[in-house]
Amino acid sequence: MKLCSKCGAALCPSRQQCPACFHESPTIEGHLAFAPELAHQSEGFEADYFGRLSTLEAGNFWFRSRNRIIIWALQRYFPRAKRFLEIGCGTGFVLSGIRNARPELELFGSEIFSAGLSFAAQRLPGVELFQMDARKIPFQDEFDVIGGFDVIEHINDDVEVLSQIHKATTRRGGLLLTVPQHPFLWSQSDDFARHVRRYRARELRDKVRGAGFEVLRITSFVSLLMPLLMLSRFKRRLSDAEFDPMDEFDISSLTNTSLEKVMDAERILIRAGLSFPFGGSLLLIARRN
Repeated sequence: MKLCSKCGAALCPSRQQCPACFHESPTIEGHLAFAPELAHQSEGFEADYFGRLSTLEAGNFWFRSRNRIIIWALQRYFPRAKRFLEIGCGTGFVLSGIRNARPELELFGSEIFSAGLSFAAQRLPGVELFQMDARKIPFQDEFDVIGGFDVIEHINDDVEVLSQIHKATTRRGGLLLTVPQHPFLWSQSDDFARHVRRYRARELRDKVRGAGFEVLRITSFVSLLMPLLMLSRFKRRLSDAEFDPMDEFDISSLTNTSLEKVMDAERILIRAGLSFPFGGSLLLIARRN
């Protein structure tokens, strides 16, 4: 059910205008905008970064590996899902991977920045994309699975986002999340990305349960590479060199391939049932109660 983004009243599927307050959501660059006042600026992310990401994601080991573990989780835990929404879809890289793996799914993507949607639209012709504030999701009992991949750590009120996701999923619907883990790994990269927090596993689990979900699985990933990650982060803290957010992407093709193979091995272990207690990121899979 779609709701009015202004007053919360139920909308007729065939109409955009609210029958209660007569509000009609505008469009920005061809996409419905449910929070147009935030479409071009927000404290949670640097919109100019989308252009850089769009040229890096397809070739970088971390983005490719994260896509594979997300797709595995979706297939393993929600094989019968029909409608999938990604909040904070960015340039559409995750959704494009899901579309290739699950072509039968009806996909939807939302992003608070209209700049991100322009990149996503190029990758995802035919997919419904809209501008939206995840703290005010204008849907109820609408999606079989909702995903947020490295999104909620940007938002101060992550508890409200999880509550809104709960409202928007169908009965027994699913939730997939990835977030950065371990506050002690905080670095200039987190500052640049405008993260509000890096999560502890218990914190994420408790917040998801508090929103009304049953946690089915939680595991760290980027775990086998944890020593390298820690070394990289601590080395930066001691360095006097000017911070360049693109340094972590500046690796040779051989190194990139080797790191990807390590993460492939890690995913095999996770698929076999091993849940890692430590790692650079967390994957959480939950079902709405």
